[in-house]
Amino acid sequence: MDSFFSMTGSYIGFDFKSLLLFAVVFIFTADYIKNRRPAGFPPGPRALPIVGNIFTVDQSRAHESLTELTKTYGDVFSLRFGQKWAVVLNRLEALKEALVTKGDSVVDRPDFPIQDDIAGGLGVIFSNGNIWKQQRRFALSTLRYFGFGKKSLEPVILDEYSHCAKEFRSYKGKAFSPHLIINNTISNIICHLVFGRRFEYTDEKFKTLMLFFGKALQIEGSIWPQLYNSFPWLMRCLPGPHQTVKQIWSDVKDFIRIELNEHKKTWDSSEPRDYIDCYLNEIQMNKGQEGNTFDDENLIICVLDLFVAGSETTSTTLRWAFLYMAKYPEIQEKVQAEIDRVIGQSRQPSMEDRAKLPYTDAVIHEIQRMGNIVPLSLPHGTNREVQLGGYTIPKGVMIIPNLASALFDQNEWETPFTFNPGHFLNEEGKFVKRAAFIPFSAGKRLCLGENLARMELFLFFTSFMQHFTFSMPDGVDPVLDYCSGITLAPKEYKICATSR
Repeated sequence: MDSFFSMTGSYIGFDFKSLLLFAVVFIFTADYIKNRRPAGFPPGPRALPIVGNIFTVDQSRAHESLTELTKTYGDVFSLRFGQKWAVVLNRLEALKEALVTKGDSVVDRPDFPIQDDIAGGLGVIFSNGNIWKQQRRFALSTLRYFGFGKKSLEPVILDEYSHCAKEFRSYKGKAFSPHLIINNTISNIICHLVFGRRFEYTDEKFKTLMLFFGKALQIEGSIWPQLYNSFPWLMRCLPGPHQTVKQIWSDVKDFIRIELNEHKKTWDSSEPRDYIDCYLNEIQMNKGQEGNTFDDENLIICVLDLFVAGSETTSTTLRWAFLYMAKYPEIQEKVQAEIDRVIGQSRQPSMEDRAKLPYTDAVIHEIQRMGNIVPLSLPHGTNREVQLGGYTIPKGVMIIPNLASALFDQNEWETPFTFNPGHFLNEEGKFVKRAAFIPFSAGKRLCLGENLARMELFLFFTSFMQHFTFSMPDGVDPVLDYCSGITLAPKEYKICATSR
């Protein structure tokens, strides 16, 4: 009897192993058949079963990793993330073909479960179709009204600079971290635009909100969102940083919701004070209309989008600016000499000065190029079959624009890996535009806050150079390495800002 049970147990054990082996072989075979590259699809590295190329790309330097793959697979190649295909575009020609020439075919955002769980397909950054068209059109017109129309933001920016400069002077030339101060400064411009008011730098709730933004963007640039988007049914149940980022954005939405409710108490449709007032007017005017996308929830996500797009990128660029000026004091001196000659010390800069400050403008552009703030832009998605780089890309494929490949292309820049303002100057010393300078992306999904960002960068940078000289603490060399995330920020540093 014992031998019978022994034989039966062995048989069952063997049968289970066989079943397990069969299941594994079946899953791998099905995965291979289902996810073979379609005919005419761009080449790319071999993908692992189930996970694809998630671990092929080094997430700590994703843009460099993708640029390296062009040596093997060309400027247009493909990767697989989980069960979804992506096509990576490198260098100016491929980027322009997709984003500009054939922009209508790649204007969508791909399906991102983590973004759907956070924003529900609303807002102006990750929305598609009618929602995106209506929200982007409204956002652009409102930004134009407050930024360049009847209520210019130029005096608001210069006033906020005075608050920031006061903070800098309080350190009396001693080393300090500019990170949180600059974040608060730039975010206050968005606060003025959206909420109609600024927050004091000592406001603990506001400071916490700014730290949340940085942490959330760093997590979103890691492998966790990729795993979430590839296996949402699993990741929704598991703990990890992906749950942290969802909680952060939930807290930010609650903060915006409180501000919205306060606005409603004093809202006057005849005299809009800010973005929220304009949006409340739009909700009222569009009530009951077919295809209307204006409501409180969309407003909250749009405000969130404006904060993320309009604060983190500009503040990160300025933090790079301080580092580069400390690294290259001779360039800093030339900028200051030009500003002293054109503006002097007795008045504030104005946007009208930009044309008279070609060297300063060139330095700002070179900071943006070398800082490489958003190297992979934001992914696009094909809404129909399209030909790119001679390959056939089906509908529903993610498109990754590697902007860094254009910003550092040896065929486009004389010294691509060297900080050189001469890239933007001609022989007469006049400022020149460069086609490969696309830090704001291109086409219909071009950063909607580009004009505001350009205004902020010019006025803040020129004001800082007019009144301060930046240097590293004694015995410390500038570190120009970055921390990876959705944006590439400089590693934490301390700097000395000496009043001129």
